[in-house]
Amino acid sequence: MRVAILDDYHNAALNLADWSPVREKAEIEVFTDHLSDPKEIIQRLKEFEVVVCMRERTPFPRALIEKLPKLELLAITGMGTRAFDLEAATEYGVTVCGTKGKIYGAIESELAWGLILALARDIPGGDKVIRQGGWVSRIGVMLHGKRLGVIGLGRIGAKVAGFGKAFGMEVGAWSQNLTPERCREVGVEHLELGELLRRSDVISIHLVLSERTEGLIGRQELSLMKPSALLVNISRGPIVDEAALIEALEAGTIGGAGLDVFDQEPLPPDHPLRRAERCVLTPHIGYVADGSYEGFYAQSAENVRAYLDGGLIPVLNPDILDKD
Repeated sequence: MRVAILDDYHNAALNLADWSPVREKAEIEVFTDHLSDPKEIIQRLKEFEVVVCMRERTPFPRALIEKLPKLELLAITGMGTRAFDLEAATEYGVTVCGTKGKIYGAIESELAWGLILALARDIPGGDKVIRQGGWVSRIGVMLHGKRLGVIGLGRIGAKVAGFGKAFGMEVGAWSQNLTPERCREVGVEHLELGELLRRSDVISIHLVLSERTEGLIGRQELSLMKPSALLVNISRGPIVDEAALIEALEAGTIGGAGLDVFDQEPLPPDHPLRRAERCVLTPHIGYVADGSYEGFYAQSAENVRAYLDGGLIPVLNPDILDKD
Protein backbone atom coordinates (compact mmCIF):
# COMPACT_ATOMS: atom_id res chain seq x y z
CA MET A 1 0.00 0.00 0.00
CA ARG A 2 1.32 3.46 -0.93
CA VAL A 3 0.31 6.75 0.71
CA ALA A 4 0.89 10.16 -0.88
CA ILE A 5 0.78 13.34 1.20
CA LEU A 6 0.18 16.25 -1.16
CA ASP A 7 1.03 19.95 -1.08
CA ASP A 8 2.93 19.82 2.20
CA TYR A 9 4.60 23.15 1.43
CA HIS A 10 6.29 23.34 4.84
CA ASN A 11 7.31 19.66 4.94
CA ALA A 12 5.46 19.47 8.24
CA ALA A 13 3.19 16.43 8.01
CA LEU A 14 5.59 13.81 9.29
CA ASN A 15 6.86 16.06 12.10
CA LEU A 16 3.48 17.14 13.45
CA ALA A 17 1.84 13.72 13.75
CA ASP A 18 2.69 10.13 14.59
CA TRP A 19 2.61 8.21 11.30
CA SER A 20 4.47 5.17 12.65
CA PRO A 21 1.32 2.96 12.74
CA VAL A 22 0.75 3.82 9.08
CA ARG A 23 4.37 3.07 8.17
CA GLU A 24 3.93 -0.45 9.54
CA LYS A 25 1.49 -1.21 6.72
CA ALA A 26 2.26 1.32 4.00
CA GLU A 27 4.95 3.34 2.28
CA ILE A 28 4.54 7.11 2.72
CA GLU A 29 5.76 9.70 0.23
CA VAL A 30 5.50 13.44 0.92
CA PHE A 31 5.26 15.99 -1.88
CA THR A 32 6.17 19.54 -0.91
CA ASP A 33 5.53 21.09 -4.32
CA HIS A 34 2.21 21.83 -6.02
CA LEU A 35 1.08 20.52 -9.40
CA SER A 36 -1.65 22.24 -11.40
CA ASP A 37 -1.56 20.25 -14.63
CA PRO A 38 -4.04 17.32 -14.38
CA LYS A 39 -1.79 15.13 -16.53
CA GLU A 40 1.12 15.67 -14.15
CA ILE A 41 -1.08 14.96 -11.12
CA ILE A 42 -2.32 11.71 -12.67
CA GLN A 43 1.23 10.64 -13.52
CA ARG A 44 2.34 11.35 -9.95
CA LEU A 45 -0.53 9.59 -8.19
CA LYS A 46 -1.34 6.66 -10.46
CA GLU A 47 0.44 4.13 -8.22
CA PHE A 48 -0.98 5.35 -4.89
CA GLU A 49 -3.91 3.75 -3.06
CA VAL A 50 -4.19 6.52 -0.44
CA VAL A 51 -3.89 10.26 -0.98
CA VAL A 52 -3.80 12.79 1.88
CA CYS A 53 -4.81 16.33 0.85
CA MET A 54 -4.24 19.62 2.65
CA ARG A 55 -7.59 21.33 2.24
CA GLU A 56 -8.41 22.04 -1.42
CA ARG A 57 -4.91 22.85 -2.61
CA THR A 58 -5.28 20.04 -5.16
CA PRO A 59 -8.91 19.62 -6.24
CA PHE A 60 -10.20 16.14 -7.10
CA PRO A 61 -12.88 16.50 -9.78
CA ARG A 62 -14.39 13.55 -11.64
CA ALA A 63 -11.88 13.90 -14.48
CA LEU A 64 -9.03 13.24 -12.05
CA ILE A 65 -10.67 10.54 -9.93
CA GLU A 66 -11.59 8.43 -12.95
CA LYS A 67 -7.94 8.38 -14.06
CA LEU A 68 -6.67 6.97 -10.76
CA PRO A 69 -7.86 3.33 -10.75
CA LYS A 70 -5.70 2.34 -7.75
CA LEU A 71 -7.07 5.09 -5.51
CA GLU A 72 -8.99 3.70 -2.51
CA LEU A 73 -8.92 6.46 0.10
CA LEU A 74 -8.91 10.23 -0.23
CA ALA A 75 -8.13 11.70 3.19
CA ILE A 76 -8.78 15.44 3.24
CA THR A 77 -8.28 17.98 6.00
CA GLY A 78 -11.55 19.67 6.80
CA MET A 79 -15.03 18.30 6.33
CA GLY A 80 -15.72 18.74 2.65
CA THR A 81 -15.61 21.29 -0.12
CA ARG A 82 -16.72 21.66 -3.71
CA ALA A 83 -13.13 20.90 -4.72
CA PHE A 84 -13.79 17.17 -4.19
CA ASP A 85 -16.40 15.37 -6.30
CA LEU A 86 -17.95 13.03 -3.72
CA GLU A 87 -20.40 11.57 -6.23
CA ALA A 88 -17.58 10.58 -8.58
CA ALA A 89 -15.55 9.21 -5.68
CA THR A 90 -18.46 6.98 -4.67
CA GLU A 91 -18.99 5.85 -8.25
CA TYR A 92 -15.34 4.81 -8.57
CA GLY A 93 -15.18 3.16 -5.16
CA VAL A 94 -13.07 5.81 -3.44
CA THR A 95 -13.72 6.45 0.24
CA VAL A 96 -13.41 10.12 1.22
CA CYS A 97 -12.81 11.06 4.86
CA GLY A 98 -12.24 14.36 6.63
CA THR A 99 -11.02 15.95 9.85
CA LYS A 100 -12.77 18.18 12.35
CA GLY A 101 -10.88 21.26 13.49
CA LYS A 102 -10.91 21.57 17.28
CA ILE A 103 -10.09 25.30 17.14
CA TYR A 104 -12.20 26.10 14.09
CA GLY A 105 -13.07 29.78 13.92
CA ALA A 106 -10.35 31.08 16.21
CA ILE A 107 -7.41 30.79 13.87
CA GLU A 108 -9.22 32.18 10.81
CA SER A 109 -10.60 35.16 12.72
CA GLU A 110 -7.08 36.02 13.89
CA LEU A 111 -5.93 36.31 10.27
CA ALA A 112 -8.95 38.43 9.36
CA TRP A 113 -7.97 40.89 12.05
CA GLY A 114 -4.35 40.76 10.96
CA LEU A 115 -5.42 41.90 7.51
CA ILE A 116 -7.76 44.55 8.91
CA LEU A 117 -5.00 46.05 11.04
CA ALA A 118 -2.44 45.79 8.24
CA LEU A 119 -4.75 47.75 5.96
CA ALA A 120 -5.95 50.29 8.50
CA ARG A 121 -2.45 51.21 9.69
CA ASP A 122 -0.61 50.46 6.42
CA ILE A 123 1.77 48.10 8.20
CA PRO A 124 3.21 46.58 4.99
CA GLY A 125 3.78 50.07 3.57
CA GLY A 126 5.49 51.27 6.72
CA ASP A 127 7.74 48.21 6.75
CA LYS A 128 8.66 48.79 3.11
CA VAL A 129 9.49 52.47 3.69
CA ILE A 130 11.75 51.63 6.64
CA ARG A 131 13.61 48.93 4.70
CA GLN A 132 14.16 51.32 1.79
CA GLY A 133 15.77 53.87 4.10
CA GLY A 134 12.78 56.19 4.47
CA TRP A 135 10.60 57.10 7.38
CA VAL A 136 7.21 58.66 6.49
CA SER A 137 4.33 56.39 5.42
CA ARG A 138 0.61 56.91 4.92
CA ILE A 139 -1.75 58.31 7.52
CA GLY A 140 -3.46 55.38 9.18
CA VAL A 141 -7.12 54.81 9.99
CA MET A 142 -8.21 54.62 13.63
CA LEU A 143 -10.72 51.79 14.02
CA HIS A 144 -12.20 52.93 17.32
CA GLY A 145 -15.58 54.49 16.64
CA LYS A 146 -15.73 53.18 13.07
CA ARG A 147 -18.26 50.63 11.79
CA LEU A 148 -17.46 46.97 11.04
CA GLY A 149 -19.72 45.03 8.69
CA VAL A 150 -19.54 41.24 9.00
CA ILE A 151 -20.94 39.20 6.13
CA GLY A 152 -21.67 35.81 7.66
CA LEU A 153 -22.11 35.41 11.42
CA GLY A 154 -21.10 31.79 11.97
CA ARG A 155 -18.25 30.67 14.20
CA ILE A 156 -15.63 32.74 12.38
CA GLY A 157 -17.81 35.78 11.74
CA ALA A 158 -18.97 35.91 15.35
CA LYS A 159 -15.38 35.94 16.58
CA VAL A 160 -14.47 38.70 14.13
CA ALA A 161 -17.49 40.67 15.37
CA GLY A 162 -16.32 40.19 18.94
CA PHE A 163 -12.88 41.53 18.08
CA GLY A 164 -14.54 44.52 16.43
CA LYS A 165 -16.42 45.35 19.59
CA ALA A 166 -13.21 44.99 21.60
CA PHE A 167 -11.65 47.61 19.32
CA GLY A 168 -14.53 49.95 20.08
CA MET A 169 -16.26 49.55 16.72
CA GLU A 170 -19.95 49.50 15.99
CA VAL A 171 -20.75 46.13 14.39
CA GLY A 172 -23.47 45.10 11.96
CA ALA A 173 -23.97 41.79 10.17
CA TRP A 174 -25.79 40.19 7.24
CA SER A 175 -26.12 36.86 5.47
CA GLN A 176 -28.92 35.20 3.51
CA ASN A 177 -30.26 33.25 6.48
CA LEU A 178 -29.16 35.51 9.32
CA THR A 179 -31.88 36.25 11.87
CA PRO A 180 -32.29 39.20 14.25
CA GLU A 181 -32.21 36.66 17.09
CA ARG A 182 -28.73 35.47 16.10
CA CYS A 183 -27.54 39.08 15.90
CA ARG A 184 -28.89 39.81 19.38
CA GLU A 185 -27.13 36.69 20.65
CA VAL A 186 -23.79 37.97 19.30
CA GLY A 187 -24.55 41.57 20.22
CA VAL A 188 -24.48 43.12 16.76
CA GLU A 189 -26.94 45.03 14.57
CA HIS A 190 -28.93 43.14 11.95
CA LEU A 191 -28.63 44.88 8.56
CA GLU A 192 -29.60 44.29 4.96
CA LEU A 193 -26.64 43.79 2.62
CA GLY A 194 -26.96 47.13 0.86
CA GLU A 195 -27.17 49.02 4.13
CA LEU A 196 -24.17 47.16 5.53
CA LEU A 197 -22.11 47.99 2.44
CA ARG A 198 -23.07 51.66 2.49
CA ARG A 199 -22.48 52.23 6.21
CA SER A 200 -19.43 50.12 7.01
CA ASP A 201 -15.84 51.34 7.18
CA VAL A 202 -14.50 47.79 7.25
CA ILE A 203 -16.26 44.79 5.66
CA SER A 204 -15.14 41.24 6.44
CA ILE A 205 -16.52 38.21 4.56
CA HIS A 206 -17.13 34.89 6.33
CA LEU A 207 -19.33 32.73 4.10
CA VAL A 208 -19.16 29.26 2.60
CA LEU A 209 -18.76 29.28 -1.18
CA SER A 210 -21.94 28.03 -2.82
CA GLU A 211 -24.16 28.79 -5.80
CA ARG A 212 -25.83 31.49 -3.69
CA THR A 213 -22.63 33.18 -2.59
CA GLU A 214 -20.49 32.94 -5.74
CA GLY A 215 -20.13 36.46 -7.13
CA LEU A 216 -22.10 37.88 -4.20
CA ILE A 217 -19.93 41.00 -4.08
CA GLY A 218 -19.83 42.36 -7.62
CA ARG A 219 -19.58 45.74 -9.29
CA GLN A 220 -22.92 46.94 -7.98
CA GLU A 221 -22.14 45.92 -4.41
CA LEU A 222 -18.64 47.44 -4.55
CA SER A 223 -20.13 50.70 -5.84
CA LEU A 224 -22.19 50.97 -2.63
CA MET A 225 -19.08 50.99 -0.42
CA LYS A 226 -17.53 54.17 0.93
CA PRO A 227 -14.45 55.37 -1.02
CA SER A 228 -12.48 54.85 2.21
CA ALA A 229 -13.94 51.44 3.09
CA LEU A 230 -11.73 48.37 3.47
CA LEU A 231 -12.80 44.92 2.22
CA VAL A 232 -11.35 41.74 3.73
CA ASN A 233 -11.96 38.25 2.33
CA ILE A 234 -10.49 35.15 3.98
CA SER A 235 -13.36 32.84 2.93
CA ARG A 236 -13.18 31.94 -0.76
CA GLY A 237 -12.04 34.04 -3.71
CA PRO A 238 -15.07 33.62 -6.00
CA ILE A 239 -17.41 35.16 -3.41
CA VAL A 240 -16.04 38.49 -4.67
CA ASP A 241 -16.01 39.31 -8.39
CA GLU A 242 -12.24 39.51 -8.83
CA ALA A 243 -12.31 41.62 -11.99
CA ALA A 244 -14.71 44.10 -10.40
CA LEU A 245 -12.54 44.30 -7.28
CA ILE A 246 -9.43 45.03 -9.34
CA GLU A 247 -11.31 47.79 -11.15
CA ALA A 248 -12.40 49.31 -7.84
CA LEU A 249 -8.86 49.21 -6.45
CA GLU A 250 -7.36 50.73 -9.58
CA ALA A 251 -10.02 53.45 -9.69
CA GLY A 252 -9.71 54.16 -5.98
CA THR A 253 -13.45 53.78 -5.41
CA ILE A 254 -12.78 51.71 -2.27
CA GLY A 255 -10.07 52.28 0.33
CA GLY A 256 -8.33 48.94 0.03
CA ALA A 257 -8.61 45.16 0.24
CA GLY A 258 -7.07 42.39 2.32
CA LEU A 259 -7.21 39.03 0.55
CA ASP A 260 -6.19 35.55 1.63
CA VAL A 261 -8.14 33.74 -1.09
CA PHE A 262 -8.28 34.02 -4.87
CA ASP A 263 -10.10 32.64 -7.91
CA GLN A 264 -6.97 30.74 -8.93
CA GLU A 265 -4.53 29.40 -6.37
CA PRO A 266 -1.60 29.69 -6.29
CA LEU A 267 -2.06 33.23 -7.63
CA PRO A 268 -0.36 33.49 -11.06
CA PRO A 269 2.92 35.49 -11.00
CA ASP A 270 1.58 38.09 -13.46
CA HIS A 271 -1.80 38.55 -11.77
CA PRO A 272 -2.86 42.23 -11.52
CA LEU A 273 -3.63 41.87 -7.81
CA ARG A 274 0.10 41.48 -7.21
CA ARG A 275 0.54 45.06 -8.46
CA ALA A 276 -2.58 46.58 -6.86
CA GLU A 277 -2.15 49.56 -4.55
CA ARG A 278 -3.69 49.54 -1.05
CA CYS A 279 -4.01 45.76 -1.21
CA VAL A 280 -2.58 43.31 1.35
CA LEU A 281 -2.24 39.75 0.08
CA THR A 282 -1.54 36.50 1.92
CA PRO A 283 -1.22 33.03 0.29
CA HIS A 284 -4.35 31.32 1.70
CA ILE A 285 -2.95 31.00 5.21
CA GLY A 286 -6.16 31.35 7.19
CA TYR A 287 -5.72 27.81 8.49
CA VAL A 288 -1.91 27.67 8.27
CA ALA A 289 -0.66 27.78 11.86
CA ASP A 290 0.79 25.31 14.34
CA GLY A 291 -2.44 24.55 16.20
CA SER A 292 -4.53 23.75 13.13
CA TYR A 293 -1.76 21.87 11.29
CA GLU A 294 -1.13 19.62 14.28
CA GLY A 295 -4.83 18.79 14.43
CA PHE A 296 -5.17 18.27 10.68
CA TYR A 297 -2.23 15.92 10.32
CA ALA A 298 -2.84 14.03 13.56
CA GLN A 299 -6.42 13.28 12.53
CA SER A 300 -5.36 12.45 8.97
CA ALA A 301 -2.78 9.98 10.24
CA GLU A 302 -5.40 8.40 12.50
CA ASN A 303 -7.90 8.21 9.63
CA VAL A 304 -5.39 6.46 7.35
CA ARG A 305 -4.37 4.07 10.15
CA ALA A 306 -8.01 3.24 10.88
CA TYR A 307 -8.71 2.62 7.20
CA LEU A 308 -5.74 0.28 6.85
CA ASP A 309 -6.90 -1.58 9.97
CA GLY A 310 -10.49 -1.81 8.73
CA GLY A 311 -11.77 0.49 11.46
CA LEU A 312 -14.22 3.39 11.53
CA ILE A 313 -13.37 6.74 9.95
CA PRO A 314 -15.39 9.97 9.40
CA VAL A 315 -16.66 9.18 5.90
CA LEU A 316 -17.83 12.12 3.79
CA ASN A 317 -19.43 10.00 1.06
CA PRO A 318 -21.44 7.52 3.18
CA ASP A 319 -23.02 5.89 0.11
CA ILE A 320 -19.65 4.23 -0.44
CA LEU A 321 -20.45 2.00 2.54
CA ASP A 322 -23.36 0.48 0.60
CA LYS A 323 -21.16 -0.59 -2.31
CA ASP A 324 -20.02 -4.19 -2.52
